[in-house]
Amino acid sequence: MSRSERHPLVNRKIHRRRLLAGAFVVLCPLPLTAVQDAQIAGIEARRDHYGSVARQIWEWAEVGYQEEKSSELLKGELEAAGFSVESGVADMPTAFVASYGSGGPVIGILAEYDALPGISQDAVPVRSPIIIGGAGHACGHHLFGAGSVAAAIAVKEWLEETGHEGTIRLYGTPAEEGGAGKVYMVREGLFDDVDVALHWHPGAQNSARVGRSLANKSAKFRFRGYSAHAAGAPERGRSALDGVEAMNHMVNLMREHVPQETRIHYVITQGGFAPNVVPDFAEVYYYVRHPDAPTVLRLFERVARAAEGAAMGTGTGMEYEVIHGLYDLVPNVALGRVMDANLRKVGGVEYTEAERAFAQQIQDSFVGGSGRPLGSEAEIEEFGVDPAGGGSTDVGDVSWVVPTTGLSTATWVPGTSAHSWQAVAAGGTDIGTKGMIVAAKTLALTTIELFQSPDVIAAAWEELRAHRGADFEYSALLGDRPPPLDYRR
Repeated sequence: MSRSERHPLVNRKIHRRRLLAGAFVVLCPLPLTAVQDAQIAGIEARRDHYGSVARQIWEWAEVGYQEEKSSELLKGELEAAGFSVESGVADMPTAFVASYGSGGPVIGILAEYDALPGISQDAVPVRSPIIIGGAGHACGHHLFGAGSVAAAIAVKEWLEETGHEGTIRLYGTPAEEGGAGKVYMVREGLFDDVDVALHWHPGAQNSARVGRSLANKSAKFRFRGYSAHAAGAPERGRSALDGVEAMNHMVNLMREHVPQETRIHYVITQGGFAPNVVPDFAEVYYYVRHPDAPTVLRLFERVARAAEGAAMGTGTGMEYEVIHGLYDLVPNVALGRVMDANLRKVGGVEYTEAERAFAQQIQDSFVGGSGRPLGSEAEIEEFGVDPAGGGSTDVGDVSWVVPTTGLSTATWVPGTSAHSWQAVAAGGTDIGTKGMIVAAKTLALTTIELFQSPDVIAAAWEELRAHRGADFEYSALLGDRPPPLDYRR
């Protein structure tokens, strides 16, 4: 089949194209069938409602495993639409699974809704925390949750109207930011009967490119010493903070002798309270990342041995608690091509003049420039396969047990970094809502197409099995620990 046959508008002037930083981008959406148009129209008709749902979650800004109100709001939307909802799955009070339909295929859509600590920000284009030190949706999970629910409801309506066999599931997954909520759901077997899993993520561009992420294992290392007067009786003290600092020094020396793709980060979460009191407790929180999960496990063991050595050298005690462990993301080209084609049918985001002025102020606040021009929010990036990026996600574990693909949409101003106040600001405006609606429409169209495409699902499974190898057996990197429900307290 020729390229013009696959994309019938490719030779028409209406289907414009141009090169942006080497990427093919679509500036006008591809045509829709009557059924596809009806599903998109249904989501569009409820744009303001879904925008208000996302905005409410944005205002609550609940961090991992504390998303009580956000979870209840999304469950209420699904229950009102006719889904059956199971709450508190996998021993996580804010996790849930909502289902509609019967038989196969079973297609799952993932939804997130946790905020990040310490990044509170108003919906304005200058730095303006709502609560100093408070939480904020700097990764856009308020949009992620509401947009996925919108897509699932649209698919449910299609199943109901057509009588097509199949099951749509919405997975409410808490604590993606360091809490690994999806890992416990995978470990519990909640994806065992799923044929395809779909997800999306807020971003600064529109893309269905597939790629890998970094596997990740984290832990809190806790050192215990002996308190004493730091000036009057220093010989009686053993500083837990010395243990933390000795560990950090050794790990920093280790960086010279690790694979170059490795990323190791830490923060000292507690180091004492007064300089004249030798700290009897100190804690440091580490992330260890690499594209390959077995390599992460080996690197983590080296970090743990450094902690043991630091404790011996400083006369302190040490124990550590694994907080989370994530597999790398498995790309699936068969599914990604379907998602990409539907994203091109939906098209990108268009700003009003007021939104463009807001966006310009946001870009003016970036250190080092934006890297992407205003106007690129309307474009679709070229489809392709990316190497492992700099981040990690618990979607990775899902992707090792079921064929998985996703997309990102321009919910933020072009050039915006995740985990920034600029992401919080745009995510609280209609700029965020517009990108969310693009994602919801794309997910709905892709899910409906997959319900009718057993050959694509079969190809996706063949691709996953080839990547995993014949001997693969899933085992969570975080072991058998229960969900760390208090890790953000």
